[in-house]
Amino acid sequence: MAGAPLIAVLGAGSWGTTFSSVLAAAGCRVRIWARRADIAAEITERRTNRGYIPELTLPDTVNASSDAGAVLDGADGVVIAVPAQKLRGALEQWPALPDVPVVSLVKGIERDTDLRISELLASVGRIEPSRIAVLSGPNLAVEIAQQQPCAAVVASTSAATADRVARWCRAPYMRTYVSSDVIGVEVAGAMKNVIATAVGAAAGLGYGDNTRATLITRGLAEMTRLGTAVGARADTFAGLAGMGDLVATCASPLSRNFRLGAALGRGLSVEDAIREVGQTAEGVATARAVRQIAHERDLDLPITSMLVDVIDHGRDISSVTRELLSRSVRPE
Repeated sequence: MAGAPLIAVLGAGSWGTTFSSVLAAAGCRVRIWARRADIAAEITERRTNRGYIPELTLPDTVNASSDAGAVLDGADGVVIAVPAQKLRGALEQWPALPDVPVVSLVKGIERDTDLRISELLASVGRIEPSRIAVLSGPNLAVEIAQQQPCAAVVASTSAATADRVARWCRAPYMRTYVSSDVIGVEVAGAMKNVIATAVGAAAGLGYGDNTRATLITRGLAEMTRLGTAVGARADTFAGLAGMGDLVATCASPLSRNFRLGAALGRGLSVEDAIREVGQTAEGVATARAVRQIAHERDLDLPITSMLVDVIDHGRDISSVTRELLSRSVRPE
């Protein structure tokens, strides 16, 4: 492994840990930063992270530490894998990131500022936009941990950065594509969690495939409407980061956001639903941020808006579903 790229992965949750195994399978050496010292020790000593992704055994080329400075020292690249709403605080606590490509695995929009993750990295992390890449696609961590075939798209304003990052994570079971549409890939990754929460709620209410397909399809329209309004390319939403990730997240009980919605549909409160899921589901905070953007830009995003009504204003979720389907006739 001498001469292999050394990648620092900041975040030891299910996706950060699983993506570390992808990097290792692609020939990289990996150091993971874990906030908790016990998780770092488990990864290094036992090659597991059973609290987050028990299906995975990590190779010897992956190690971990709770010392961010030690993890970043000498790194050829940095991967960010912390929840969207915690990223600002983490960037303020970590040492300055090295002058290397920085890859975001984060799917969300910061609440209150409405910043996309690449914007947050540039402003708070003081990272040149040309060094920032975002990775997205239909990437359920449990299936990737089992090395099931999958694909992802890497987007950057710099073609060289996108190509370099795509090579780092081109594992035998993962194919990578490149894109220049950072905005589209980020909006798609954030919005699919909102729609997945709504689809999960429909499942929790006992509705079948017709209802779910309707929500997925109209959710894609919402996602595209928002994306193009903020500068994304429409064709991005027909690709891996858009339709691909949306279908995977909305169709699988492995999705945390789907499970969160399903719990809401069964009648649990938001707090109880979050406790039941047990890990961060970005859809709730993202829905609030997206609704604010929609209000400022006068965009019609009914699924998002009604989900926020349920989360924040106590609307009955079954009545919201009926209201969505009884909206006035209009062109598709």
